Amino acid sequence: MSVRRTPGLPVSALVLTAGLGTRLEPLTYVRAKAAVPVNGETLARRVIRWLASSDIREFVLNLHHLPATITASVGDGSDLGARVRYSWENPVLGSAGGPRHALPLLTDAADSRTSDPGSRILDPGTFLIVNGDTLTDVDVSALLDSHRQSGALVTMALIPNPRPDKYGGVAVEDGRWVRGFTRAGSPGSSYHFIGAQIAEARAFSGLEDGVPAQTVGALYPHLIATDQRSVAAFICDASFQDIGTPADYLATSIHLAAAEGDRTKAGRGGKIDPSASIVGSAVWDDVTIGPGAELTECIVCDGVEVPAGARYRRCAIVPAAGRQPKAGQRIEGKLLVAGF
Repeated sequence: MSVRRTPGLPVSALVLTAGLGTRLEPLTYVRAKAAVPVNGETLARRVIRWLASSDIREFVLNLHHLPATITASVGDGSDLGARVRYSWENPVLGSAGGPRHALPLLTDAADSRTSDPGSRILDPGTFLIVNGDTLTDVDVSALLDSHRQSGALVTMALIPNPRPDKYGGVAVEDGRWVRGFTRAGSPGSSYHFIGAQIAEARAFSGLEDGVPAQTVGALYPHLIATDQRSVAAFICDASFQDIGTPADYLATSIHLAAAEGDRTKAGRGGKIDPSASIVGSAVWDDVTIGPGAELTECIVCDGVEVPAGARYRRCAIVPAAGRQPKAGQRIEGKLLVAGF
């Protein structure tokens, strides 16, 4: 899908990057989910690069879990043509509490844009929210136009649900208004939220700052109950790449490697013996792979040392570092290994 460029979209973007990433374990033992490299580039940088291509320049990223792995990747955003600031959370505040806590930064950026007479500013409280763990090419300008025309507090980008057995659904009325949310496996047709939405600050301002809160699980149903036109649907045919689990992550990395050129083994500071065999795998930073090792469809995370002659297939490998293995995980010497 082509992206319609405009002379500076009049919104800031909040990228949700504070989550614990529990479904992506053990990868998130060593990096925050948004700092995971997908075909050589972290999720956070991919999201910012995509939005910057739509002329969005002001970003806020919320932080909680392993925040240094995100800030080291993104910095101030200047090399991506953006200004990035950070909203710190302790505890993690959730999909609604996070935006509430970030409102001062988001509205401050909006106020600075209103001083530009050429700005297309809609309202100082209008901003974009993007999940930091999904990849899409939704037309942000069209999403913004749809939101402006609807008069809603929130407009969610949706596609027909590709896997109702795997993904929760969004119920839509008249092709325009969100009526509710369903669990994965629910009968009937539904739409799938692809992680991008336009919101008004007043949708979140009534929440208590610093208190965890969720959108789909609490806030949005409350808004809909109060006003049935408070949450709008933007139904589109945008692409969607999932990074939910290690298997999803590897599939997306391999898919992008085929489209972009293979950078899955471009981690920094590593040493791979020429006799090692690495097939369909992702290798991160500071990895050592010994002679004769065989890795097939594996994820080898930062700091791993794969011994000579070791053989692994369909697993994620991280340094054990004293961790106790959970179900489905095992310790092998200095490594924690999890099949998928």
